[in-house]
Amino acid sequence: MSRYNKIIMPISLKEISVEIRESIVKMLVEAGSGHIAGPLGMTDTFAVLYFGDVMKFNPQNPLWEERDRLVISNGHICPVLYASMAQAGYFSLEELSTLRKFESRLQGHPHRLSLPGIETSSGPLGSGLSQAAGMAYVAKTDNFKWRVICIGSDGEHQEGNWWEGVMFAGKNKLNTLTLIVDRNNIQIDGYTENVMPLEPLREKYEAFNWHVLDIDGHNHEEIIDAINKAKAIFEKPTVIIAHTIPGKDVEFMESLPEWHGKTPNIAETVEALRELRTLGGQLETEHT
Repeated sequence: MSRYNKIIMPISLKEISVEIRESIVKMLVEAGSGHIAGPLGMTDTFAVLYFGDVMKFNPQNPLWEERDRLVISNGHICPVLYASMAQAGYFSLEELSTLRKFESRLQGHPHRLSLPGIETSSGPLGSGLSQAAGMAYVAKTDNFKWRVICIGSDGEHQEGNWWEGVMFAGKNKLNTLTLIVDRNNIQIDGYTENVMPLEPLREKYEAFNWHVLDIDGHNHEEIIDAINKAKAIFEKPTVIIAHTIPGKDVEFMESLPEWHGKTPNIAETVEALRELRTLGGQLETEHT
């Protein structure tokens, strides 16, 4: 189902994550605008979703009825979605260079009618969870076997409609819904805990009848284990709070709010790609 199908071409999730991150940097430099910190931070999650054997999908038949539904609520991180989809075989890697350009299928926020494989259009923050909850409600009431995975940001928790989705899913015990929260602690105006504190986040979800899992959002094994654990929870929806580092593996971007929504210049791009290709110098050290 993808060019990295482990039966055809064994490749590690670590290697896939590096390739996805490289594509993100190149796409954004070519576009000249867009968001980079969040996509780099969520790369490991998307690598698991598309190559970790945890989500059902078919690039050759994007509307396959039995596919799991993936909803991206924080649509501005779409570069990581596009890069992952290209690696999985939905479209060519060359098309990634068209990001944010006129008539491109790769818009600045995902558009459902532009690109097969995208479940919802996104833009206004906070709305994706309610869309995902609606899908999960249909799956539960009509006894469909597919599941719904929603990706959301910590900053979205400042939106009232987000909590409407949380309450609806908890009240209706939507066990086919798994929410993955990118807990990277930044947003466009600074650090989330300075702008609008979210903690204690776990206890808030538990109060609304959610099963909560806290994980290292850069540990592939933890991500896989958490998604599989969610499948075993039958009495309530599951939220996976994935603690991530925005700008992951590019040292000068990591954890800095100013990289939320800007692109690197040429010199910064060269350094970013060097760091990614050597995993922060680790591979250079191993070969000297």
